[in-house]
Amino acid sequence: MEFALIIGGVVLLVAGFFDIVDGQVARVSQKITKTGGFLDSVFDKIAEVAIFLGILVGGFAEPYLVFLAITFSLLVSYTRSKAESLGIKLQGIGIGERAERLLVIAIIGIIGFMEYAVIIVIIIACITFIQRIIVTAKALNQ
Repeated sequence: MEFALIIGGVVLLVAGFFDIVDGQVARVSQKITKTGGFLDSVFDKIAEVAIFLGILVGGFAEPYLVFLAITFSLLVSYTRSKAESLGIKLQGIGIGERAERLLVIAIIGIIGFMEYAVIIVIIIACITFIQRIIVTAKALNQ
């Protein structure tokens, strides 16, 4: 079990690195498209849910914790998407964006405390969700 956590954490870190590089290459080569941005966001969510399902199936955290982590992680993304559809930029708002959440899972998972990692993700995602609601509400009321 511990070996699986180490391998999973390392793979997650490597995948995150390539996700960053992919975006940078698109920017530098000026090949950014709306389709690419849309697909990148969708596949990021699929990958994030798959990671949490792996944690669930592997028995590394209680099911209700995994459910909360998935829920708040998706709500963080949804609030940003909805706010941006209303003309409000939320990039960088909140302490628990996707990169931070996955880094917590990878690092703490590698050292063998996956359930604690999931709890931390729940907390930072919930805080980010609330922060984004507050920022959006203030912007809409101005």
